[in-house]
Amino acid sequence: MSKQAYKFRLYPTRKQAQALQWTLDRARELYNAALQERRDAYCMAGKSINYYDQANQLPEIKAIREEYQDIHSQVLQDVLRRVKKAFDNFFRRCENGETPGFPRFQGCNHYDSFCYPQGGYSLTADNRVCLSKIGSIKVKLHRKIQGTVKTATIKREGDSWYVVFACEVEASPKLAYTDEAVGIDLGLLHFATLSTGDTIENPRFYRRTEKKQALAHQALARKKRGSNRRKKAVKRVAKRHHKSGNQRRDFLHQASRTLVDTFDTLVLEELQPANMSKRPKPKQDALGAYLPNGAAAKGGLNKSILDAGWRQFQQFCTYKAARAGREVLLVNPRYTGQMCSGCGTVRKKELSERWHSCECGCELDRDHNAAINILKLGRSLQETRS
Repeated sequence: MSKQAYKFRLYPTRKQAQALQWTLDRARELYNAALQERRDAYCMAGKSINYYDQANQLPEIKAIREEYQDIHSQVLQDVLRRVKKAFDNFFRRCENGETPGFPRFQGCNHYDSFCYPQGGYSLTADNRVCLSKIGSIKVKLHRKIQGTVKTATIKREGDSWYVVFACEVEASPKLAYTDEAVGIDLGLLHFATLSTGDTIENPRFYRRTEKKQALAHQALARKKRGSNRRKKAVKRVAKRHHKSGNQRRDFLHQASRTLVDTFDTLVLEELQPANMSKRPKPKQDALGAYLPNGAAAKGGLNKSILDAGWRQFQQFCTYKAARAGREVLLVNPRYTGQMCSGCGTVRKKELSERWHSCECGCELDRDHNAAINILKLGRSLQETRS
């Protein structure tokens, strides 16, 4: 058995949308109150409060705050589980020596979902989802749900509402073994260059709409804070970002599916886009004056790296390959672009040098050369494992 999520668009009426937003606001209030209670108990009495202590208080909370009686009990319990999970992750990061990041209070623009973990929801034959204490909402089921539905999460994205069903599905049949492997070099000129010489072009969804998004941000900056016009401008900006994000995910899904269906082994570089897109550190001279550090150029490069979505592409390839019985290998990217795929000679090249030319007679595109080196590293990794 494996887990799979199905996400569908909801089409609530105005009254139902208000009910969804009201439930989301009450869930956020409970989350912040539970977080505050844990902080106060530890700071004032040195006592740690767990999930069960807070869950046992829900009947008393409903007696004092009668509006919480209009929310399904399991939704409230799941909110407290989120608080528990936030603290568990905080303590785990502390133990591992990572940056802890103490759990934060959630604002209205950041807390955007609530969950029915076991019951309180159902699907009808006429394409509607029934939510306890809210009602029957129209849903667009654009694909068939497989397996057993375990949870239903209601999520808000801008002005749109979605339902995400987490299901347990039986293992899908494995694809036929092809014994074909491919090295994949991710870049910005081409989104991906394969060791076969083929390329996947970079769609640059954010870059294509950057000017329109800049105008939307400028219009937002001119609006008075707290006004209705500013709220509308915020929604327009969010809608543009949401659209480019949807386009990027659709492209990554299609590209990863094509590669998994074609090749038995995918070899990728173990990239860290979060580290690659960090802003440069400031430079100072002996007198303390700041020197040029290339921040403007690096900012443009960072934007292109994040627009490509390399990390998400790796995740899509990994889980699709696992379901199809394929294999994804991650190799060290060091010197893959500098090493000759013909003789192994390492010669440093500037980023502007796009053609690989070696004394051994190897002549090919720089990214194609890197993809071949990546494939060789993947095959050597397979040999060491066997």
